[in-house]
Amino acid sequence: MPPSAPDAPAVRYERSGPVATVVMGRPEYRNAQNSAMTYALDDAFGAAAADDGVKVVVLAGAGDHFSAGHDIGTPGRDAHLPHPRRAGLWWDHSDKAGAESRFARESEVYLGMCRRWRELPKPMIASVQGACVAGGLMLAWVCDLIVASEDAFFADPVVRMGVPGVEYFAHPWVLPPRVAKELLFTGDRMTAGRAHELGMVNLVVPRGRLAARTAELAARVAEMPRMGLALAKRAVNQAEDLQGLHSGLDSAFALHHLAHAHNAETAADPLGGMDVRAMKERGG
Repeated sequence: MPPSAPDAPAVRYERSGPVATVVMGRPEYRNAQNSAMTYALDDAFGAAAADDGVKVVVLAGAGDHFSAGHDIGTPGRDAHLPHPRRAGLWWDHSDKAGAESRFARESEVYLGMCRRWRELPKPMIASVQGACVAGGLMLAWVCDLIVASEDAFFADPVVRMGVPGVEYFAHPWVLPPRVAKELLFTGDRMTAGRAHELGMVNLVVPRGRLAARTAELAARVAEMPRMGLALAKRAVNQAEDLQGLHSGLDSAFALHHLAHAHNAETAADPLGGMDVRAMKERGG
């Protein structure tokens, strides 16, 4: 995959009729999500929400992969930098240390942003090819529908870091509990076909048809009235919250940070010494 131009945007925003398409633009890093990308995504979703002409939002990734997750090792990693606070009111993490810093940052950039995007009052469709791993899962899961190419795969291998799962811990709501445990306990990749059988993915299509089939589905959804779509989305989200999603996310997030703190005391770093190379060597 050729590298992006130095001044290429982290996210592209395109609109065609009633459909806005948001494209992650770091293909040379498998669309690893740094803070710059996170806030660019938030800007794009905000633009789509504010545009009365937009009825459906498609989220896609440039290049061979949807997203390999959070940026834990590219030259553009910017976790140490201050950032705006839009999803919550936790203080700036960049001048803090230890758990105080990590909890503040991840409350905003990871869990908080995913919750914020899940509530966007317009249907969101994830168009997934190649890797949808860890933080990539979080982006796909906040979308209302998922279209996957036949070569797409899904994984959350962060238990290798001694962490119970990614920060937006929706696993037991998007998968049967025993399958969620299998995904976490093994770190193995789930094929698009199996994800479809389990109801996590709506459609599986040939790679060459992914963009077109996603556009067809988006156009079909866009035929519905905007208010009806917003209310239907809210109704289903509320049902998930009544089934414990909101409080479950809080509980799992606390365990996630217990794991980081444990790693900081007993291992090389809060990630348990698992850098990009180590994760790849172990199949992550």
